[in-house]
Amino acid sequence: MPALVFSLRNVPEDEADEVRALLSGNDIEFYETSAGNWGISTPAIWLRDEQQFAHARELIDQYQAQRTRQQRERYQQLKHDRQHRTFRDLLADEPLKVIAYIAIVAVILYFSTKPFLDLGN
Repeated sequence: MPALVFSLRNVPEDEADEVRALLSGNDIEFYETSAGNWGISTPAIWLRDEQQFAHARELIDQYQAQRTRQQRERYQQLKHDRQHRTFRDLLADEPLKVIAYIAIVAVILYFSTKPFLDLGN
């Protein structure tokens, strides 16, 4: 019976490629499912043989721990070099987009709280 070993929803393509290579390099047979045309299915990597699940999960857990460390170090280096993207950078690069998002949030907050504020009147 197939076993879900790794969900691909919201996973960067480079991470998905590395997981595929990790499983292939360790002779673990797998297949993938996509999100489908409407994006409501489960994009994932599945194992054909349930007996390999524990080994595959261990490999993926080790890989993800290593990737987490690398990404945190990369972020800290960017932060140290002052090259990470901040809100100020986003505002300078795309001011209309930022203003539009803030306006949308303000409208949603207004209509969400207006009925409660009107209760006292």
